[in-house]
Amino acid sequence: MKIDDNEKEKEAMAAFHRGDRAEGLALQEEFVAQFRQEYAGWDHCPCLKACRYHGNCRECVAIHRAHQEHVPNCMRPMLNRKLRLLSELTEHTLAHEIEPPREILRKT
Repeated sequence: MKIDDNEKEKEAMAAFHRGDRAEGLALQEEFVAQFRQEYAGWDHCPCLKACRYHGNCRECVAIHRAHQEHVPNCMRPMLNRKLRLLSELTEHTLAHEIEPPREILRKT
């Protein structure tokens, strides 16, 4: 099962956007049921960084919500795709104004 860019969940969101809440919820429940079945026995966390909370999304997200400094590593690719689209509005000149933290300067 593919989690990121999952077609079933995209269909659910399309249903929600059309105003068809019942279909959206049904599709979303199908996605979650499949997720629970396929990932019951193994790691689903895409984060490559060693972390005490690896695979424990509830606690990981709570920590990030609490400190409000950055987002979990697993959400960064999705957010970066969205931010890239916004950055196109200024020909990506924002890149010249950003100095990444020292810990990010290495390739992962």
